[in-house]
Amino acid sequence: MPYYLANVQMIANRPIEFALNFRGKEKNMVQYSELDSFLQDGDYDGYLVDASSEDANQKYISGFDAPDPFITLYTTNGIRMLVSGLEYGRACKQSRSGIIKRLSEYKFEELVAERGSIDARMQVIAEFILEERESSKLVVPGNFPLETADGLRLKGIEIEIDSSRELSKIRSCKNEEEIEQIRRVQEATEEAMHIAEKMISEANIRNGILHKNGEILTSEIVKSEIELALMKRGCDAGDTIVASGGQGADPHHSGEGPLIANVPIIVDIFPQDKISGYHADMTRTWVKGTPSSEVLRRYAATVKAMETAIEMIRPGITGNEIHNVVCDIYEEEGYETLRSNPATDTGFIHSTGHGVGLDIHEFPRINSEHVVLQTGNVITVEPGLYDPIEGGIRVEDLILVTKSGYENLTRYPKKILA
Repeated sequence: MPYYLANVQMIANRPIEFALNFRGKEKNMVQYSELDSFLQDGDYDGYLVDASSEDANQKYISGFDAPDPFITLYTTNGIRMLVSGLEYGRACKQSRSGIIKRLSEYKFEELVAERGSIDARMQVIAEFILEERESSKLVVPGNFPLETADGLRLKGIEIEIDSSRELSKIRSCKNEEEIEQIRRVQEATEEAMHIAEKMISEANIRNGILHKNGEILTSEIVKSEIELALMKRGCDAGDTIVASGGQGADPHHSGEGPLIANVPIIVDIFPQDKISGYHADMTRTWVKGTPSSEVLRRYAATVKAMETAIEMIRPGITGNEIHNVVCDIYEEEGYETLRSNPATDTGFIHSTGHGVGLDIHEFPRINSEHVVLQTGNVITVEPGLYDPIEGGIRVEDLILVTKSGYENLTRYPKKILA
């Protein structure tokens, strides 16, 4: 089936609630009560975002997709948006906002001719903000444009940074609708992972290099098949990792060139659904051929660390408790960690995991920081060992923190031999 027909079928088969959630105002995934409490506690008049929909905070509050920056103002009275005329029609149909204004309603083009585009935009945003009150004290995310912040301050609007990242914390506790979106992306991820594993397992070994259908099997070929599979499921693959041998010793090396036999091949897939914006994340490591005894030992230690960490997950436990146990296991096996040697560039050289949602890496982090896990968190558990000689080994599952403990959203099997 052509990918575009597969996309239509995939979207058509989704429940009506999905369409309502992302194409109308009947449903809303924003945690209003918690955001309202934050504004009231800080005596803020609203939460202001100036970004495109690639920004997770913008997507979360507005529910709108647009490639260029637009303004969203959340207050306890509702959501207001300021967009260009180009995006106005779609914003009215697709966003969560109850009030949507166009730049032209504030004589934007005339102001541009008089003052230039930067000052004109600041004037229009200020008028938009002050329509409902004579003065305003707003809170903004840490990545808020400095130009906009300074410009609004000159217009008499008080701007404070959300330095405690409260909105990120609110976003980290997923509701049922958000969890369902992540489940769907995880299913697509596992389908793509199966394709990658099949390609590697069916390859032949010639002169220490993998071959398939008479040609050298490269990282690029495997990644292209992963990307095609995800596209058919309505997902954007992002920077998929397929890295073998020494390339895998660099945790974020995406991989290139021929895949090598008898050494670990790391496949890390972390796509984003093109409609909902939510991500999933999963890593598997395989060897095509005969792994060394040291690779087998490293793989066993990594799976042990992973399974032990997952069994610890529950509301109330802290990320650093989980991370420290992973470090304990590795150190007991004789491997260095950043805890035992902060200068090491081999061994366990990253955190145990991270939150997943509208951002692929978001709150909470499972590392040395004291962060309490809460019901609704969706996190990865992904211990790994890295060495330029032995290569890299990483195994990653996606975990939902539940009221009674956890649910592993990953169903894909773990094994070292492809």
